[in-house]
Amino acid sequence: MYKETQKMKEITLVYLDRSGGLEKFVQDCRKYNDSKQSYAVYRFVISVNPSDVAELDATLGNYVLHKPMKAAGIFQSVCFVAIKTLSLIEQLQTEAQISILLKPTHLPPLPSYVLSLSAFPFNYTSKRFYTSEGIAIAMGTVTKYTQGARFLCTGETCPYSEGFNYIRVHVPGATESATVRNDFACSLCSSPLQEDMKFRVLGDKQIVEMIDAKVLHALKGYSDHKAHFRIQAFTVFLRDELANRMTIGNHYKIIGIPACVQNGPQATACIEASIPYSFLIPLVFSPSFIGENFKYLLSLTSGSCWRFTALLANIFASQVVPPGTYNTLKLAILLSLVQTTCEIENADYLDLLVVTSDSLIADRLLNYSLCLLPRGIRHPASSDIFPSVSKDKHGTGSASIQACSALLAQGGICYIGDLSSYKKDKLELLQSVLESRTTTLFIPGKKYGEEADQQVTISVQTNFWSYVDVASSPKKHIARDSFLIGQMDLSLIPPNLLDGFGLLIYNEFPSCQLSFPVLNHVLQNAINPEAMLYRVSEQFRTQDYEEFILFAKNLHVQLSSEAENLIQGYYLASRRVRRDSAHGSKLSASALKVLYVQISLSKAHTKLSLRKKVLEEDALIAILLFESSLTLKHGKSALCIEPNAVFPFDLSDEDSLQQRDIYLLQCHHQLLQFIGAYGPGTYISTNEE
Repeated sequence: MYKETQKMKEITLVYLDRSGGLEKFVQDCRKYNDSKQSYAVYRFVISVNPSDVAELDATLGNYVLHKPMKAAGIFQSVCFVAIKTLSLIEQLQTEAQISILLKPTHLPPLPSYVLSLSAFPFNYTSKRFYTSEGIAIAMGTVTKYTQGARFLCTGETCPYSEGFNYIRVHVPGATESATVRNDFACSLCSSPLQEDMKFRVLGDKQIVEMIDAKVLHALKGYSDHKAHFRIQAFTVFLRDELANRMTIGNHYKIIGIPACVQNGPQATACIEASIPYSFLIPLVFSPSFIGENFKYLLSLTSGSCWRFTALLANIFASQVVPPGTYNTLKLAILLSLVQTTCEIENADYLDLLVVTSDSLIADRLLNYSLCLLPRGIRHPASSDIFPSVSKDKHGTGSASIQACSALLAQGGICYIGDLSSYKKDKLELLQSVLESRTTTLFIPGKKYGEEADQQVTISVQTNFWSYVDVASSPKKHIARDSFLIGQMDLSLIPPNLLDGFGLLIYNEFPSCQLSFPVLNHVLQNAINPEAMLYRVSEQFRTQDYEEFILFAKNLHVQLSSEAENLIQGYYLASRRVRRDSAHGSKLSASALKVLYVQISLSKAHTKLSLRKKVLEEDALIAILLFESSLTLKHGKSALCIEPNAVFPFDLSDEDSLQQRDIYLLQCHHQLLQFIGAYGPGTYISTNEE
């Protein structure tokens, strides 16, 4: 056994030399030595590649993977000899003062190295490395823990009454009382041990609650998943350099050692994270292809920049509504879906508010559409939309930030249902988030054991969907005699909140005038829910749309100068015509928001068309949708578009598509005339024909 241990120590030295670990170790030692201060514990973090170690020595590789505590002991002995031989730290006295933390770069991609609380048994006694992944649903504030402490024998004549013979060091899964307490005894004279407080070494600790990503299936409004599974949250301890490296609501993969922490009568399953920061990155899944049927449809419509997206909207959600119905709403949904991203810097949000007299159909459509994204969350009325603060349940008394629907939908869609059902304070908070894309939490220090109060600002990278049922809302309408043509009574919702939503869509069919195709679809679907009522439902399945949306949303598009000029010209002209003598321009207060929404709509239409450059044709669709939204709020302007501006005809055959193209060309010409008349000084390139 001694020879085997000596061999592993030699291999450890060889590995550290070859991997560059020895050079980093020497640099860390110099930092301690230059401080000229004595520490009870000298902590070193060593990155270990299990594959490289196993190639040098299989036994040592096995120790790293399955007996990390023993492996750390071997590395500890080698490091101590290196320090003494090279005189790296003059203050170091004993080997016990060295604390080695091994961080594997990866684990073998085998099922036995994957830890899931959904599967039994949960092996928390092995004290070896596992990999696990999940979503951060709660995160505590950073607190202190004891990395190491020095104890001295209270016996005056005992040789252990001085020096660094008794050193207590934190090990994975250990509580504070396991590292520091007052019932230790001297092994030499059995006298009690007493801690030398001036040598206590403190580190940062953060507690994170994670849960299996399968929980997202349970939070969707509509799902084809039939499987039943057990979901349980687990606790992750982030210590020292890993503190504050995770963001609440994101999806992470971690490597750590599982343990069971006893907190009074309760036991909590936890994982002590022991991984480099490079593993703490959001997991992103993106397909590199689209279905053959979509490719064929794209080739058939290549002669027009408008036909492909028109047909996509026409046949979309045929499992919920008949093809050809609610096309404007379905196009808006698709545009919002492709404008979801996890990139904060390049995010283009597109929030959607549906004004309807038939909340059942609108709710079904929005619910169904959530399932097309990995992060589509239907907000349950019993929980909070935005983060909240509560006391940490692990007995520390510190604050813990709880995730919410908006953060669980990070990089996706949060569908909050009927907007008129929320109280004033909730609507004001929603308005603030829509304007700033952040939410701020106040943490009173006195309540949570801190010296000072804290304010935590959290980024909200989510598109919001909602609807307003103007027919059955319990709130009373404000009587007005001055409604303009095309204007709706939206007094149920505060005006600033209406402006916060990027797009306002009016549902075409009121509940009292259900068209025959919709009525027939509802009845047949109620009789046989599993039946495919239309051929397009088989050709363009829900899974095909999932892959299409995930592909389209990751396209990087650029705004052409022609499209930018058209958007700016429309904004300036629209700002001038939508003004009154008392309040001035109705768009001036939200100028940046107006331009932002139109650019976002244009980019979304480009992505949906599977192109990478925003054309004037994309900007035209964006402007027509936005003008329809403004008409609902403020009435018609001099542009005077059709009530259903983007889909004025039923798309039944190729002739109807051709007719729509001609109509949109006329709209483009009409828009240029509008800009020329009301936006002087704006340069727009026009075709002489």
